[in-house]
Amino acid sequence: MSFEEDDQVVLHDEHSEFDGETGTITQTMESMFGDVTYTVSFEDGQEAGVPEDSLEAADEDESEDEDADE
Repeated sequence: MSFEEDDQVVLHDEHSEFDGETGTITQTMESMFGDVTYTVSFEDGQEAGVPEDSLEAADEDESEDEDADE
């Protein structure tokens, strides 16, 4: 699944401080090998060069009700 700018996604990267957080795609970049990476903005910063397999489409109500479980 590919993503486009303004899509809401969840990052899955255990080495990132934003692992498990929901963010917004702000930029897509294609490498010379045809691989697409993304820049994702979060409330407290951004992560650049994120590969597609580290992202999952966010549930639409998850981003709105992020604090509902607390």
